Amino acid sequence: MNNRTSNAITAPYGLWMAVFIVAPLAIVAYYALTDAAGNFSLDNITQLSLYTDTIFRSVWFGLVATILCLVTAYPLAYIFSKTKASTQTVLVMLIMIPMWMNFILRTYAIMVLFEDTGIINHFLQSIGLSPLHLINTSGAVIFGMVYNYVPFMVLPLYTTMTKLDYKYIEAGRDLGANGFQIFKDVMIPLTKPGIISGVTMVFVPSVSTFYISQKLGGGRYTLIGDVIEMQFQTAYNYHLGASISLLLMIFILICLAVMNRFGDAEEGMVV
Repeated sequence: MNNRTSNAITAPYGLWMAVFIVAPLAIVAYYALTDAAGNFSLDNITQLSLYTDTIFRSVWFGLVATILCLVTAYPLAYIFSKTKASTQTVLVMLIMIPMWMNFILRTYAIMVLFEDTGIINHFLQSIGLSPLHLINTSGAVIFGMVYNYVPFMVLPLYTTMTKLDYKYIEAGRDLGANGFQIFKDVMIPLTKPGIISGVTMVFVPSVSTFYISQKLGGGRYTLIGDVIEMQFQTAYNYHLGASISLLLMIFILICLAVMNRFGDAEEGMVV
């Protein structure tokens, strides 16, 4: 394939990136670094200190949701990978089917479950137990993140585990390793690419989410995504909203770079 043919093939992709990736990022950066008159200003950047608590809360909720997704998805992916091929297809479909439903509808479904007069409390009262206050709590927000994003953790782990050579596990058992040692020294290193991919795919949307916190947190747990939406939809302060968005993008890019660097380092060690 000569250079002319290669350029012709990659040109549409380059145009797509320029129009839908580079240009929007440039617009966000422009608004973040200018004032209402269009003059260069760092006032919007300095105002970010007002949202320190919100930023830390977003990162903390994202970390907790990511860890819970990993703890939940890892055994599920392992079970999926050990079943017959036909069964694997069915199990993966069961994981994917909820994703076919609109994100808003899935969140409303959790609200129906968690409300004080919802299905869960109705069931508890029917068996003689006291109702629980589940809605408008931090736990509800994190549960919403886990429920919506756990498929993004299951699928890369499942893909990695289906390609594992289980002879390594058998070799570990032959050498006298117990279950925990096999898990720590064999399974985790071999499935690390899936772990890194899943953590990235869950943590990034968890940190930047906004609708889940509004509906399941009742507005009591403002996240960075909520602040960005408020600046654009309610306060009409596009410059401050853009500066917060720019900060979030930089943070996400740093996380992706760290995860990729970590993955490359582990791959080099394996090789």
